[in-house]
Amino acid sequence: MSFIDQLVLFFSFKKKDPQAAVLLKEPPPVVNNQRDAEEYLQKLETKMDSLASRFAKGGINRKQFQELYAFYQAETTRLEKYISQNPDSAHWRDVINEGKSVIIRRRLKAQLLGFSIYSNISGMPLRTLGRFGLDPAMFLPILHAYQAVTKETFGAGMRSTEISDGQWLTFMPGYFSTTMALFTTEPSGEQIRKLTELHKIFERANERELVKVKVELARLVVPHEFFLKHPL
Repeated sequence: MSFIDQLVLFFSFKKKDPQAAVLLKEPPPVVNNQRDAEEYLQKLETKMDSLASRFAKGGINRKQFQELYAFYQAETTRLEKYISQNPDSAHWRDVINEGKSVIIRRRLKAQLLGFSIYSNISGMPLRTLGRFGLDPAMFLPILHAYQAVTKETFGAGMRSTEISDGQWLTFMPGYFSTTMALFTTEPSGEQIRKLTELHKIFERANERELVKVKVELARLVVPHEFFLKHPL
């Protein structure tokens, strides 16, 4: 039956019997609450699998992984219990916190506070940027020990360590210098990779100065400033 024929039939029924015309309308969609809840459980399982992959690739830090995994597991347990006791209930969404995972991820993401760059040759500071408010007595012994190890095994790689108040200090060694980055919490692998590349660029751009025992600080270019204005 064509659309026009349906319209004619509808109005002819409406004139004769208004109630009969209602029968020609589309029936309301069937809501399957049990199926929707089970699909949401499957979605949570997929999110947990994705979470493991993101952590393995350095996309999130340890705290983000731990709290997000606990959140997804709690959601799963709570929803499974609810639908077992209330099959096909339309109120299953009342027991979940959809969207809260975004808040957790943002709250626990490491924020970069500041940098301090030291010469590997002279052991002297080259530049301090941002809110790097650490007492040198706290990090210099670590830095000097780390620089000694790096000289023996060049390319030993980046190291991170937790210091006071939950903050983390990350050491990024180069041939001529070492950059230290201070974070609010443990940085993710992806954040560290970006800063490692940043330090390589710093050394390539400033090599002529960095080889000197007495570096002319005013001649250095410091690309680190970009990440103080643009969050990692």
